[in-house]
Amino acid sequence: MDTSTIKPIYITTNRMKFSIASLIVTLMLAATNCSAQQRYLLALSKNDHTLAMVDPVTLKVIARMPVGSDPHEVVASSDGRTAYVSIYGGGSLHEISVLDLVAKKALPSIDTKPFFGPHGITFAEGKVWFTAEGSKSVARYDPVTHTFDWAMGTGQDRTHMIYVTPGAKKIYTTNVSSGTVSILTDTLIQPGPPPGGGPPGGFRPQPHRDWEQTVIQVSRGSEGFDVSPDGRQLWTAAADDGTIAIIDLSAKKLIDKIDAKVFGANRLAFTPDGKRVLISSLRNGNLVVYDAVSRSEVKKINIGHGAAGILVDPDGSRAFIGCTGDNYVAVIDLRTLEVTGHIDVGGGPDGLNWAVQR
Repeated sequence: MDTSTIKPIYITTNRMKFSIASLIVTLMLAATNCSAQQRYLLALSKNDHTLAMVDPVTLKVIARMPVGSDPHEVVASSDGRTAYVSIYGGGSLHEISVLDLVAKKALPSIDTKPFFGPHGITFAEGKVWFTAEGSKSVARYDPVTHTFDWAMGTGQDRTHMIYVTPGAKKIYTTNVSSGTVSILTDTLIQPGPPPGGGPPGGFRPQPHRDWEQTVIQVSRGSEGFDVSPDGRQLWTAAADDGTIAIIDLSAKKLIDKIDAKVFGANRLAFTPDGKRVLISSLRNGNLVVYDAVSRSEVKKINIGHGAAGILVDPDGSRAFIGCTGDNYVAVIDLRTLEVTGHIDVGGGPDGLNWAVQR
């Protein structure tokens, strides 16, 4: 039999047609969802008391909205539609400004009393978590019920910056004046037997959840910090002695302290690949780049008279630095480690963050 003359037969069933059509629709919807996402850079102006929304492609300010009298940090909700700004006042104020990022307008603010001096702020599991420096505590706000549904004291001086892990089972804070880092862990408590066995038929405590705190000594003035992308280490830089402390988060202990001479250190951030660490200094206006593996300095970039907030592009290509004393946000090319531009977001820029609208 001559097989060279046999032509292939293609069979297309209704089920195959339906599967192909479904695949095409799925791909089209995925493409639509990706293209529908819009990312904005959020930047606070301490002097003007405003929040600027910046197009990260054109680097143009597209909106400015009023906030409270001493804005320090900003975070967006997970859907990118709402921003929350801590109004600090050196630990004396009690306000979080709320902004509608779609309508680009201010909403009624949150009175945080009895939690004074809100500063570090983040959004996790649908809720706003913040440090209350004046109350030596961490608190959580539910934007659905408009209530504070959890709080915990740290007993530390100047509980300042905050990081909440995915799933919100652990919280990290720096406590600037105490020179410590707090690790707060959501823990299942298994009660032991009552003393003496307890009376017959008496109350028997049941297992319950509680938060346990581990306090790790670092250096006084440790403020800015970040967690490595793999979640294994916490790095924090101290303004007073210029050291960088490295904490093993699994062992909950200090494993290294680098004499980095980053005096006046204000903020610290990992690059998304975890290979480098950026440290800003309010004292000398430098951005110091460190190699996270060798733990050595790569480059020192002078970007002005005072470097504060740090925000890294998700793709690791750029960093944005709030230069408070120079009234601009500096743009750094992380490949060449050079300053490539400046953004005017208002006087005294500081806190920066992303808002991704879906």
